[in-house]
Amino acid sequence: MLHTMRWFGPQDPTSLFALRQAGCVGVVTALHQLPVGAVWPIAEIQARQQLIEADNQRYAPLHWVVVESLPIHEDIKKGLPTRTQYINAYQESLRNLAACGIKTVCYNFMPVLDWSRTNLTYEMPDGSRALRFVWQDFAVFDLCILVRPGAEADYEPAVVAAAHQQFAAMSAADRAALTNTVLLGLPGSEEAFELSNFQSLLNEYAAIDAAALRENLYYFLREVGPVAEEVGVNLCIHPDDPPYPLLGLPRVVSTEADLSSLLAAYDSPVNGLTFCTGSLGVRPDNDLPGMVQRFGPRIHFVHLRATKREDNPRNFHEADHLTGDVDMYAVVRALVEEELRRASTGNSTYLPMRPDHGHQMLDDLTSGKRTYPGYSAIGRLRGLAELRGLELGIRCSLLAEQHSSEPLHAESSVPRFV
Repeated sequence: MLHTMRWFGPQDPTSLFALRQAGCVGVVTALHQLPVGAVWPIAEIQARQQLIEADNQRYAPLHWVVVESLPIHEDIKKGLPTRTQYINAYQESLRNLAACGIKTVCYNFMPVLDWSRTNLTYEMPDGSRALRFVWQDFAVFDLCILVRPGAEADYEPAVVAAAHQQFAAMSAADRAALTNTVLLGLPGSEEAFELSNFQSLLNEYAAIDAAALRENLYYFLREVGPVAEEVGVNLCIHPDDPPYPLLGLPRVVSTEADLSSLLAAYDSPVNGLTFCTGSLGVRPDNDLPGMVQRFGPRIHFVHLRATKREDNPRNFHEADHLTGDVDMYAVVRALVEEELRRASTGNSTYLPMRPDHGHQMLDDLTSGKRTYPGYSAIGRLRGLAELRGLELGIRCSLLAEQHSSEPLHAESSVPRFV
């Protein structure tokens, strides 16, 4: 796989040199400074490329290999008449990215909120800190802080009672911390949602159920797919995180059936997946290794992380990359086998992979430095090191199984950017 990390641009406390020293050959980034729905101009794309490649002549080269994300405007998700102008802008951005040589674009179709957590500093047994989602805590926000109309129908009666009891015992600081966590903006953004107008954003989806949202997604794909084909860009949707409805909002990219329907809705190689083992792994009914085998040719980007379900199956936290509920060995083996299958057909394209959501640990925990939740340098460095070792071991074992006469050297097992 092509080893990468996400980088949020010049303001990211994790430097490009940190990515180099972690063993990355690719950078995953976006033009976060541009508003959602704006065209990405060639000049802005090239400026970001030049920044990433500025030290390539002296040091191990880095290249921008994946856009994460080229965001979808809410008017597209809601199917409003104004979606046409935003789809046109999206098409132009795809053309501009392709003109600059960037051919993989990750996006998501989650309404209003992106990924959601209720605790950004959950303490692990070793003292490191992880991201966590607790269903009852989310119910406290929904029922008692936001006070969303009709919210009680979305929770079990026992959870409703416990949430009200928990809220009554919380301090003002605790309530504010939970609110700020749930309303946190996208990674790379300094902005968060405001509680005062958040309900109005939800109200705009009152008449949009799962079927309507799904059709709006398929409409978008049918409009941008031909342009992606024309310019050779692979689109790869990120699954819902968590993979179930929240705040009365539908979610339609959560299960294997969802992914299968989406790929069939615009049946083209450019319509593909960001295979996120953490998001999909929260659901026990998702067979991750089997999904890699069944969707392999349509996987264009990979996020490797492990989540651990707790006593309530809707509660989970980010585990170490090689533990949790994700059978990482089986998943990585299936991904390596997919790469080998591609190579056997003359397609030498490596799958770009990044370690997702590392723990906050060591100096990133004790020095007081600013980090984006889930994106501290050292936790991701640990995750990438573990995953690179796992991948190398799998490649060696597969070659041994095939009785290859060509020895595998460590340096040849890690693809460099071409």
